Amino acid sequence: MIKFTIITLFREAVEPYLKTSMMWKATSKGLAEFDFVNLRDFGLGPHKSVDDTPYGGGDGMLLRCEPVFAAIESVKSQDPSAKVILPTPVGELWTQELARRFARQEEPSSRSMISDGEITERPSPVTTGARERSEKNGSSCHYVILCPHYEGYDERILSIVDYKISLGKYILTGGELPALIIIDSVVRLIPSVLGGETSAEIESFSDGDNLEFPQYTKPYDFRGMTVPDVLLSGNHGEIKKWRDEHSGSTE
Repeated sequence: MIKFTIITLFREAVEPYLKTSMMWKATSKGLAEFDFVNLRDFGLGPHKSVDDTPYGGGDGMLLRCEPVFAAIESVKSQDPSAKVILPTPVGELWTQELARRFARQEEPSSRSMISDGEITERPSPVTTGARERSEKNGSSCHYVILCPHYEGYDERILSIVDYKISLGKYILTGGELPALIIIDSVVRLIPSVLGGETSAEIESFSDGDNLEFPQYTKPYDFRGMTVPDVLLSGNHGEIKKWRDEHSGSTE
């Protein structure tokens, strides 16, 4: 089982999705577990502040170290093997291969640990000792996703992060949407979550930059657009040949 703990100020923006479709199926089968930590609970002062203005000036507010460290450490006090993921523009680009490695609880690409232009090796998410401790806590692998907000975060927060992940060259308001994307792309790859045995194997990006072949269902003729006859032929050799010819690449 894979457990995700989401540290966020906006649980209500994340939780409904995790209770639907494949995410619900995964939890109902005991294949995935989702937990939440309210960052505000670790805020400072009477107003439970979690942010402040940046040193050196500039617009916006930054997440402070104290509440973030306290929130993460509260999770790690219960499961020291938990690994921290931070959605951030400086991270490794999220790919299907990385999602597959996280789903299989394998060593993610070392490139996801790039810091200041250097690659830093990290231990596997689940070492033997960590696996034993996690299994005692009812989970074989535990990822903590920190959802940043506001203008950004204090750079020192990166010292407690294991995996920095970027979804692309654009900026979002907060880390909640990236967290959902990371979770969905990993959980759907856990065996028995999707319906077919090869559902997660024969699809776009299942092998590098490949694009899946076109697919059709009923009706045969829709507004003059018909299904290729080869797909109705029953000739599996010809169907495979057609699909191979019509599979593409992003390159």
